[in-house]
Amino acid sequence: MICISVTPKSRKLAKADLLNAARHADMVELCLDHLIKQPDVGDLIAAVNMPVLISCRRKEDGGEWAGSEDERQQLLRQAIVAGPAFVELELDVATKIKRYGETKRVVSYTSTNEPGNVVEIYTQAAAAGADVVKFSWPTRTLDATRPLLAAVTQKRTPPIVGTGLGRAGLMFSLLGRKYGSPWLYAALEKGMEAYPGQPTIWELNDVYGWRTIDAKTRFVGICGFGSPETKTVRVLNAALDRLNLNGRCLPLAWGDTSRLTAMLGELKIRSLIVNPEMAGHIPEIADVSEEAVADANYCDVFLNRNDQWQAFNTLWRSVLRVVQRSLAEQTPGVLETPGVSPADGHEFHRMNILVIGANPAARSIIYGFQRKTDTISIADPDDHAAEEISKSFGVRHVRFAAVYESLADVLVFAHPAITIGHRKTELNPSILRPPQVVVDVSQLPDSSEFVREARERGCRVVEPRAIFADWIAARFKAIAGAEFPAEVLEAVLPTTAG
Repeated sequence: MICISVTPKSRKLAKADLLNAARHADMVELCLDHLIKQPDVGDLIAAVNMPVLISCRRKEDGGEWAGSEDERQQLLRQAIVAGPAFVELELDVATKIKRYGETKRVVSYTSTNEPGNVVEIYTQAAAAGADVVKFSWPTRTLDATRPLLAAVTQKRTPPIVGTGLGRAGLMFSLLGRKYGSPWLYAALEKGMEAYPGQPTIWELNDVYGWRTIDAKTRFVGICGFGSPETKTVRVLNAALDRLNLNGRCLPLAWGDTSRLTAMLGELKIRSLIVNPEMAGHIPEIADVSEEAVADANYCDVFLNRNDQWQAFNTLWRSVLRVVQRSLAEQTPGVLETPGVSPADGHEFHRMNILVIGANPAARSIIYGFQRKTDTISIADPDDHAAEEISKSFGVRHVRFAAVYESLADVLVFAHPAITIGHRKTELNPSILRPPQVVVDVSQLPDSSEFVREARERGCRVVEPRAIFADWIAARFKAIAGAEFPAEVLEAVLPTTAG
């Protein structure tokens, strides 16, 4: 089930929030601690024809209650008399509030740090009359979910629900669905979260497809929670659906990579897609790496095959394919090779390539372009970082202050932190000079401000969406063993101007 949390401040708006939430939920949580004036709980819960969970959290438990503890407990007692389906009681007060009527008790334990002994806390909650035991604590990394997952994956009476505080708590919610938690918590929309990082019902439905997750679902790990990762998840999940494959993407965050393979094994995750900014941290833990990983120190796909973790570098292939195809289409004859079609690839004749950005993605792209030409340069606001990459690949380093004097036929933007502007660490748009070819992988599948400016100035733009389409297809085939259904991309992420 999905339990949508509503946190109204006004009694007048509380019913509207409950009715809106009820349209999308299986159960609604009414958080009384946000209300400015004492409510008539019976009147409020009568507004919706579904189970209602009443909570009233103290500030130390992540709530907004501003009154005394005696007043809070009295409000909870009054709420129970109104007959909600569930009431949430903290472990330290559960024995002070007696069971009444048919209202079931969610006995909760919240920690702002790492939890204590989960089994011992669970036993205490069960003894305090819990019908459901709830745990909440920060889940900043995959490791932080470990104690709670160990409890949730075991069938227990009473059952356990969990809330991971923070954005990474989303991964625990989806894992809880697989392992049989009674319900998942969600916010109705952004700005209405009961705690920081709480996922919205839209995310759980449209991005992660939570209702189709079951005990047999195979998770594909996805590194990160940003906008590019979310769009990748939406497309991959839609493609898995289209081919009737019981798989789902699971967003992951981790701290210590030395424990990553062990955690993936415990969760039975056998494939991992790594975002460009983390791609430089994975190669070291692979059992086997392809040449493109070892030479570029970049891995964006991580697969367990025959109980060995294998690392792959797919970005450079997609960039090279799409750039070559785009150039062949935009300038017929310039890259023609007798007897070779544009899709088969071409050499870069006398083209100077300048890569802006000293990050893992830049390393992968330089590796790819070196297959075709040796006239490659790199620049970055951090001149030291750019120089290190230039030395490792044997390419030219251009000081960031001198990029405007460098002649570049192909300009590649690799780092999302580099923006247009006039400050020392920004780029003046005068660097864009037609008929220059502009390639931007910094915000795939979206167009950055560099792409928009390049179009206006008449440069030849290699569409970021085209690169993303090729790249997502390559990664989908690696994790699913099937061809990517191309129609999914337009269905999920319709083409927009700019």
